[in-house]
Amino acid sequence: PLWSDAGPVWDALLAQVRERGGEPAGLGARDTLRTEMGYALHGHELSEEISPLQARSGWAVGWNKPAFFGRDALLAEKEQGPARRVYGLRATGRGVLRAGCTVHREAGGEQIGVCSSGTFSPSLSVGIALAFLDTAAGIKPGDEVVVDVRGRAVPCEVVTPPFVESHV
Repeated sequence: PLWSDAGPVWDALLAQVRERGGEPAGLGARDTLRTEMGYALHGHELSEEISPLQARSGWAVGWNKPAFFGRDALLAEKEQGPARRVYGLRATGRGVLRAGCTVHREAGGEQIGVCSSGTFSPSLSVGIALAFLDTAAGIKPGDEVVVDVRGRAVPCEVVTPPFVESHV
């Protein structure tokens, strides 16, 4: 195939999608939708360094299997409790939360976590994020935290995802 074939291939695919009532959507749409639902993305909420327990994805682990890679480490973490867990953050002030933003108990205070994914939610018209919060901080849904967005303190409410209800 040649690069010059890309345009006609795209046009043919787009015609079929529209014929079925659809429209193309990119990674931005995927990221917004999955963040609104609280779904983990590999490299953000799941990785070799982030366990399913930390990511609230323990439901996907075959706990009854007699053996699988990492089973002993996961069982130990399950028994002890993860050192951090993913929570949802819904901005109560103006600001779009992004991956890498630090989470604090209060403006300028102790860092208690970091955002792993963040976006503007078109469904809610506010900034939202998934963030790993230190379990030792004792933060729970309903609490308020502050996210540092490029040096500006954005107040947020801690929530348990999903941010929006599924209508399926």
